[in-house]
Amino acid sequence: MKTESRSVSIFNIAVIVASLGYFVDIYDLLLFTIVRVPSLKELGLPQSEIDAGAGLLLINIQMLGLLVGGIFWGIIGDKKGRLSVLFGSILIYSVANIANGFVHSINGYLLWRFVAGFGLAGELGAGITLVSEILPKEKRGYGTMIVATVGVSGAVAANLIAKLVENWRICYFIGGGLGLALLILRVSVMESQMFNQVKATSAARGSFFSLFTQKDRFLKYLKCLLLGTPTWFVVGILIAFSNKFAAIMQVQGSINPGDAVAFCYAGLTVGDFATGYLSQVWKSRRKVMLLFLVFTAIMVAIYLNMHGATQAAFYTVCTLLGFSVGFWTIFVTIAAESFGTNLRATVATTVPNFARGMLPLISILFIKTQNYFTFLQSGAIVAVICIGIAVITAWKIEETFGKDLNYLEEI
Repeated sequence: MKTESRSVSIFNIAVIVASLGYFVDIYDLLLFTIVRVPSLKELGLPQSEIDAGAGLLLINIQMLGLLVGGIFWGIIGDKKGRLSVLFGSILIYSVANIANGFVHSINGYLLWRFVAGFGLAGELGAGITLVSEILPKEKRGYGTMIVATVGVSGAVAANLIAKLVENWRICYFIGGGLGLALLILRVSVMESQMFNQVKATSAARGSFFSLFTQKDRFLKYLKCLLLGTPTWFVVGILIAFSNKFAAIMQVQGSINPGDAVAFCYAGLTVGDFATGYLSQVWKSRRKVMLLFLVFTAIMVAIYLNMHGATQAAFYTVCTLLGFSVGFWTIFVTIAAESFGTNLRATVATTVPNFARGMLPLISILFIKTQNYFTFLQSGAIVAVICIGIAVITAWKIEETFGKDLNYLEEI
């Protein structure tokens, strides 16, 4: 009874701890983007290797860690428990963060970025799964809203700390220290009773490959995955290459991609709060997804037509673009709510990491289209594909608001 009474509040310890864990997660991911160039310069790499070569390999090796870790932590979350992932993942990526601050060779950097990516992969999915299971179905949207909103603000913190500290090694130490401090707070978090009930039975749990062996289940999983595509198109293409887009459109003043990322994530933070709140007020995840996808399409169209705009106007549009793709809350919540307790952590952990893993494919498509179209036209074409797929998916996916999650998948 004590556990139930504590779990009623959306500000209980599990929600707070999951939120702070995701904050450190996003801090590390964005910090690497910010310090990649200065850190590689200090390691003695020439600019050509930083822009391509080893620089690109570092990004890809971290992505590989996220993909492998997503599968591993998802399975562990369903087999051993949500708390096992929350403890294990943050311990690994905190140690990796500190180790990143000590690297003196590119091989060491590659190793610890892979380990960091592996550890980071478990944080969001396990947190969202735990929060979804301990809160009443009428309130869980508020809980996941808090997790995503607080978490995404870690990007803003990373940009601010990187500018204040101006030493990439210390920035990594700060991230690792935050993670280790959070481990102490996690001791007071209790496991999901919904998971404990399933664990006491003989039901199969955490079977990743079962997501692909049954047609309807696979299509449902694929729909959950495709909903996140526009977010990574906006962040990974439009914002990451904002300086080049701005130069082609002759935007007044110099555009710094790092600042564009900070403005975008500031908007994304507000967007996560707005989508989570609206989904509770409207009692619908689908309606909010569709609304924000339409808004994303509008903002992308505006972004690609900023010819001769001022620097302030350009950064304002970057902020609004971030706001428009601030449906990460809804995206991960839908994934957690779409599957039974014995597969929930597997899905909620792999989906966001596989969505992140879509970025290399989106990047390849963006590069290939430039063989036939201009840089701006290529951006528009890829936008239509990514947003169009997500709109169709959101239209066809089942409504999960208020769904009873205490059920099992037949595997």
